[in-house]
Amino acid sequence: MPQQERVPSLWVADASEAGVDGASPTVSLRCADDPKQLFQFTFEALRSNVFRTTFTSESHPLPPHPSIPRPVAKLDAGAATVTGSATGKNIRIADVVAEVDWSGSAPLVTLSLDGAEAPLHEDVPDRSYATNGPGVAHYSRYKRGTLHVGLGEKAAPMDISGRRFQLSTTDSFGYDVYRTDPLYKNIPLLINATPSGCVALFSTSHSRGEYSIGAEMDGMWGRYKVYRQDFGGLEEILIVGKTLKDIVTAYADLAGYPLLVPRWAFGYLSGGMKYSMLDSPRASEALIELAQKMRDHDIPCSAYQMSSGYTVAEEPPKTRNVFTWNKHRFPDPEGFINEYHRLGMRLIANVKPYVLANHPEYEKLKKAGALFTDPRTQQTAVARLWSAGGGESGEGGHIDFTSAAGFKWWYDGVRRLRREGIDCIWNDNNEYTITDDEWRCALDQPSIQVPDNLQGRPQVGLWGRNLHTELHGKASHDALVDEDPDCRPFVLTRSATAGTMRYACSSWSGDNMTSWESMKGANALSLTAGMCLMQCYGHDIGGFEGPQPSPELLLRWIQLGALSPRFAINCFKTGDGNDNNVGDVIEPWMYPSITPLVRKAIKRRYAMIPYLYSLMLISHQTAVPPQRWTGWGYEADNEVWTQELKDGESQYWLGDSLLVGGVYEPGVRQARVYLPRQGEDDEGFVNVNAPYQHLAAGQWATLDAEWHGAGIPVLAKVGAAIPIGRDVQVLSAGERENVANLPLDDWRAIEIFPPQGESGTRWSETVWYEDDGVSAVAKNRISKHTIAYNATATEVSVRFSRDESSGFRALWRDLVIILPVGDTRDVVSEDGSIVSLPADERGRGIFQLTPQSP
Repeated sequence: MPQQERVPSLWVADASEAGVDGASPTVSLRCADDPKQLFQFTFEALRSNVFRTTFTSESHPLPPHPSIPRPVAKLDAGAATVTGSATGKNIRIADVVAEVDWSGSAPLVTLSLDGAEAPLHEDVPDRSYATNGPGVAHYSRYKRGTLHVGLGEKAAPMDISGRRFQLSTTDSFGYDVYRTDPLYKNIPLLINATPSGCVALFSTSHSRGEYSIGAEMDGMWGRYKVYRQDFGGLEEILIVGKTLKDIVTAYADLAGYPLLVPRWAFGYLSGGMKYSMLDSPRASEALIELAQKMRDHDIPCSAYQMSSGYTVAEEPPKTRNVFTWNKHRFPDPEGFINEYHRLGMRLIANVKPYVLANHPEYEKLKKAGALFTDPRTQQTAVARLWSAGGGESGEGGHIDFTSAAGFKWWYDGVRRLRREGIDCIWNDNNEYTITDDEWRCALDQPSIQVPDNLQGRPQVGLWGRNLHTELHGKASHDALVDEDPDCRPFVLTRSATAGTMRYACSSWSGDNMTSWESMKGANALSLTAGMCLMQCYGHDIGGFEGPQPSPELLLRWIQLGALSPRFAINCFKTGDGNDNNVGDVIEPWMYPSITPLVRKAIKRRYAMIPYLYSLMLISHQTAVPPQRWTGWGYEADNEVWTQELKDGESQYWLGDSLLVGGVYEPGVRQARVYLPRQGEDDEGFVNVNAPYQHLAAGQWATLDAEWHGAGIPVLAKVGAAIPIGRDVQVLSAGERENVANLPLDDWRAIEIFPPQGESGTRWSETVWYEDDGVSAVAKNRISKHTIAYNATATEVSVRFSRDESSGFRALWRDLVIILPVGDTRDVVSEDGSIVSLPADERGRGIFQLTPQSP
């Protein structure tokens, strides 16, 4: 794109602003070097570790609809110590020091932790804040050798240092996980992490742009990173923290904490475009048969992702017409949905935010102003849109969600699907890859507030095309809430902004490819997603596009995917001569030689839902992601800062208790995993697979990983505990009906991992959380359960307590204690009776604890 960069200079304090006085933790500057337009710069402290800068003018206004609510300062009186001069200000709050210097040709912001050897953030002198045509740029120092993560969803590895990315979204069908850019998400949050502290920069704009993170080098300017925004002025949030956790939780305080997903959605989610595209047999019949096959193969499955084939017109041209049903494939939609529910599976319906010209309501939407306007023709803007097979398209238009008519039409369509029995709305193809930034938005939807200075500026480029991704999420979310206010709304979204995740509770990495590299690189995307608050996130296991996976690859991927927040197998295989419109599917029983191992992995997934769901309840309350980088909480271990671990591809934490590795090449029988160390008292890990050895922390370990045997490496932290339930689909405590005759969630066990020797006086403690699994968040009640244990050479003492003061009372009362394989000690308790039960199939010691009555 053309470069029209200009650095406004001659900055002076704006005496008209209340924040000028020396005691205020704010700075307000104006630039007088151009009599035709006034540039303004502000800096203000919002929290003890959160700051906001703006760089604007009349031609470069604040983002008109920021992706987070415009933040308000929340600082206690006297919290900041401020010193200043005519050309600078020093603001000290707790252990954070912020400096703003405007003595040179551009404002300079520096952020430090008190006592640190070097600042965490420094602007580039004489070029810090610049205009670039209709947009802006922010230049800051780049620290080589440190960890940079974020930007929502970017190609692997996790460490994005030294690379350049587009801040945009696209339908990247069959992408290369290591090279393709952009992908599906646009969240301009960049985190720089070091052993001595972290800093994050976040732009609230929905505009497109780019981030160069040390990818550029200039002898005059030194090493820098630069955020370039295509349209409008800058509003940027800066966050300082000692750890990544500090950054992520502070960001969530502004952007919103992750929404809760219904508990059933942590089971296996099946999918595949083929089934809903069938005319003979009818798609509805094929899908009923699929659900029955799950039962026949004893593979629990909680839901089916119903691809958009159910909306395909019955007569040519067979375009996908959102909110319609193909009555040949689904002659009785509500009857089909009811039958699916009786078979124990929910339905997730694919919906796309556009209409082709063949859609029965296209003309109605045009007349209502529900689509964008092309300023060149003053008519409805026309786009090429995907509707059939790979690479096929037709003309039509995207829904303009800033229009009252478009928003309401979508809202009504979603309410209708929910009324028919659909359990989850799958917002798909919502990247808004429109072709002209000059297209006009209606801006008459009630939630849109148009600033006075933007009354005549409706261009989609300024407002940001990804604003519509956010509002798409809001329309689906609001419709679900209004149709069924007592039930937790479930919106699954492919594209996302920071604001989208206030309405959508789950996402995934889109249309990935089948390959060993794709499986490995996907780990990096998961870790990045979690730090950007997309925390119920996963991948299409086995690959969405490309060839069918080999038995070995499919099994490895299922074993890995079963240990992640979202577990789905969904694909559209168009290779190997498959019909480009129908494609082929991955089925868990497709290779009989591995079906028992697939079943074992999926059943283990179901058994672990109490653990996984507790991690999501923690995410909802604290923004700590369930899936975490190896160095999360282990920043003092120097090894986690090596490039192999910063890349985030080969291993990760699943909660505090489990370290998960993987196998990423065919024919490999061993896997190398690093066991991070947390201080001198760290007692190491237990291999939960054969040969079940104890391993010291702070070392690289090579573990058996035979694909027909032990499987991928999974290690439990000594002192940890994992709550488990039944290894089948159960009825959550809050569900109102049981049409599938599912067993109740009335059994709970806890796997503990005591040290081999004595604990001394130290007790290990784990807390997990439960709720009814389905209630709306506003009514959600969360109970807290605590297990603690201490070991001697001959016995393990346990203490258990439950806090159900929130009002939620779990269906289970007794607690089963499970020891690791080979641990022959007795289990005793002072706060309840213990009964020894027969060992399980692996020879593990089993004990039932009946707590004392309260």
